[in-house]
Amino acid sequence: MIKALIVDDEPSAVNTLQLMLERYIPEISNLRSTNDALEAVLLIRDFQPDLVFLDIQMPVLNGFELLKKIGNIRFDIIFTTAHDQYAIQAIRFSALDYLLKPIDADELRAAFEKFMRRRMATVGNQPLYQNLLYNINAGDKNEFKLAVPTSEGTFFYFPHEILRLEGESNYTRFFFTGKKPLLVSKTLKEYEEILSEHGFIRVHKSHLVNKAHVQTYTPDGHLILADQSRIEISRRRKEEVMEALKRK
Repeated sequence: MIKALIVDDEPSAVNTLQLMLERYIPEISNLRSTNDALEAVLLIRDFQPDLVFLDIQMPVLNGFELLKKIGNIRFDIIFTTAHDQYAIQAIRFSALDYLLKPIDADELRAAFEKFMRRRMATVGNQPLYQNLLYNINAGDKNEFKLAVPTSEGTFFYFPHEILRLEGESNYTRFFFTGKKPLLVSKTLKEYEEILSEHGFIRVHKSHLVNKAHVQTYTPDGHLILADQSRIEISRRRKEEVMEALKRK
């Protein structure tokens, strides 16, 4: 039995999501909703949902302020939002899920299935939510910490601590300054989307590098990084990479 709660100040948004959940997510057996963020705090304590669909932009308390008020988060969250790029970036940096309004049925189903996989694996998300609140309070996306979930646990790094990333099929290996590499079960493309605004350049189908750690460009088309690793630049990306390296 899965209990879910919708928190959104717009009644029409609540009604739409409620209908979608009833139609596409039959696994939810007990569904409640509220348009009032303050009421949501009490509902969460009394109802104890497994999953909360949480709107970000709300009066009185926004979604993040609501989470601060709750403190110990013992439920999963799928954020719902319009195009708030800062919030979306903070959420993605914390390896959490969000749905863009208007919500797409396939994306809703995919987000719910990810929740179910986490539930089966009994993975606690408390550190991820704490990292999200840290990122939201940072005030500058350059101060965000990236959540790096691995089989050994979840680690958190500032972008400047990451030298490069290497794609290995559906996995990505992280290389850091002064720390051992980590293997993550996400594609390099996913991390390219998250890190491209933080000075990371896709130089090859298998390589994403932090240009802050690039020391040398060699005549034979390689980059030498601060750890002396030698990364090939693909021919078709050469011009794009050179332009990116010139930019501050």
